[in-house]
Amino acid sequence: MTPLSRKIRVRDLIIGGGAPIPVQSMCATRTRDIDATVAQVNALEKAGAGLVRVAIDNATDAEALKEVRRQTKARLVVDLQENYPLAEAIAPHVDKIRYNPGHLHHLEKDTPIEKKVERLAAIAKVNGNAIRVGVNCGSIAPQFLEKFPGDQTRAIVESALFHCDLLDGFHFTEYVVSLKDSDPEKVVACNREFAKRRPDVPIHLGVTEAGLLPDGVIKTRLAFEKLIPLGIGDTIRVSLTLPNPEKYREIEWGRKILEDIAEGRFISAPGFGKGLNIISCPSCSRVENGDFVRLAEEVKRMTVYAKEKKLTIAIMGCRVNGPGETDDADLGLWCGPSTVTLKRKSHAVGSYRYNEVLPVLKKNLDQLIGC
Repeated sequence: MTPLSRKIRVRDLIIGGGAPIPVQSMCATRTRDIDATVAQVNALEKAGAGLVRVAIDNATDAEALKEVRRQTKARLVVDLQENYPLAEAIAPHVDKIRYNPGHLHHLEKDTPIEKKVERLAAIAKVNGNAIRVGVNCGSIAPQFLEKFPGDQTRAIVESALFHCDLLDGFHFTEYVVSLKDSDPEKVVACNREFAKRRPDVPIHLGVTEAGLLPDGVIKTRLAFEKLIPLGIGDTIRVSLTLPNPEKYREIEWGRKILEDIAEGRFISAPGFGKGLNIISCPSCSRVENGDFVRLAEEVKRMTVYAKEKKLTIAIMGCRVNGPGETDDADLGLWCGPSTVTLKRKSHAVGSYRYNEVLPVLKKNLDQLIGC
């Protein structure tokens, strides 16, 4: 059993130190659409979300967030992505800030990463925010990919440890860390290694881009069931590809998984993951076309004939995780506002409209499996 992590506070919510594990989710609405965002925040909170995340892409979203904050009492987490300079304007209106170490290099390229993290820590301190350091397999900081070539798991863990050391050095301890991958086995490996080296740091657990039901829940459970009984995991998210009105189901499934683990009800999935693996990101506010969800469902139906083949197909809905995740897949669909880029590993086959891409995908799949 891993020693208990320290407790951190997100407004009135305690995370870590053996406290009950809160379930969280992320709005799939555009933050600038205030009415839709408020409605989804409230729906997620009603379903039992301990925290609700929103994404900020620009100053328009940041301004809208002020009104979202005014209209809801939910604990809000802001996802900064590439736009960490907006933190100062946003921090007074949220309870927690999530930054991705793999995106800090995009802006203000001449400013050292250490200085950027120091700035974020100072802003969070002044505004009473907690921080999540969110390391993701699809966007690992280049310096760690270069330092550990061919060892993505080590790169993820070392990136997380580096940022923990930075925050500690700035005397900021109100933070959690997430180490996410779309492969449950890698999630287990990353989090076990991190927890061994930093048992004091609370961990946010998740399998990123877990995908459609029921596979998305199975992948998530395979990771959570191996970690939570060891005391690894202080807050969770179940990242599912769902239509906007059904986002609350992430909370329902998260609560169900925690309940089953507490009662000793574990799933058995012999052979799961041995054949075709379809990865799709959770519908969120960064998705650039809502038809992405429908396309993911169509891909799952169309490819059932290849279910015994050991291949990965990734369907990504935004520019943030699209490039990295599809680079690692045998076939990837990177979905933009009006077109879908089809890839074979890192090679772009071409761009197609949403209603044109399925036959081209099938042709490439048939080539790979020798039909």
